Amino acid sequence: MELGKETREVKVHVDNLTKRFGDLLVLDQISFDVYKGELLCVVGPTGCGKTTFLNCLTHIYDLTAGQILMDGKPVNAKTSNIAYIFQGDSTMPWLTVAQNVAFGLNIKHTPPKQRDELVDKYLDIVGLTKFRNYYPKQLSSSMLQRVSIARAFATEPELLLMDEPYGQLDIELRFKLEDELVKLWEMTGTTVIFITHNIEEAVYLGQRIMILTNKPTTVKETVDNNMPRPRDIAAPEFIDLRNRVTERIKWW
Repeated sequence: MELGKETREVKVHVDNLTKRFGDLLVLDQISFDVYKGELLCVVGPTGCGKTTFLNCLTHIYDLTAGQILMDGKPVNAKTSNIAYIFQGDSTMPWLTVAQNVAFGLNIKHTPPKQRDELVDKYLDIVGLTKFRNYYPKQLSSSMLQRVSIARAFATEPELLLMDEPYGQLDIELRFKLEDELVKLWEMTGTTVIFITHNIEEAVYLGQRIMILTNKPTTVKETVDNNMPRPRDIAAPEFIDLRNRVTERIKWW
């Protein structure tokens, strides 16, 4: 899925995105493009407004200024085909695993046969088929994140936003879920914007790494990442790129 820029179609175009809360300027004239089928990682320091950034992309928050287009049309929180995976558990405790995965499909009024096929497909991909009738309280933290991932991909979104989804997991579980994400992304061709403060995670996942500054937040730099997959965090080229990204953002 590594394509040259000249062959890529722009999926999301962000132009001078600005967000204020009263007198507080949080996002300051952010502009960038996301290519169709790209996995873009966005890194920034804690408190820089990364979640606000995602909420603006979906128009959960109204913009102070600027515009966001998807396929050349303004993004609409109600009608644009966007899925969102949050940090931590976002499952509904009163629903079973299968019912959680089906939740978005039910909202979209997916026909029952197609819905059930999609639920079965993504439960199998994330390894939760035998847990389909369990409730969230019976699952581990990594399994809960798998439910959220299956639920998001089952709706076949055109754009998937991920807000530090693995930030609370230990490193072994994090790498396992990162590998599962890459497999799903390569399988579906979904456009993904993945927010993280973890530089190693951004280098492991991203085709490009967009670096945000401290507030008022803007884009400091975007770094290409053309390393082949699967990526090895101990490989010299991985360490070199991680160090180069770290150097660029050392002072944020």
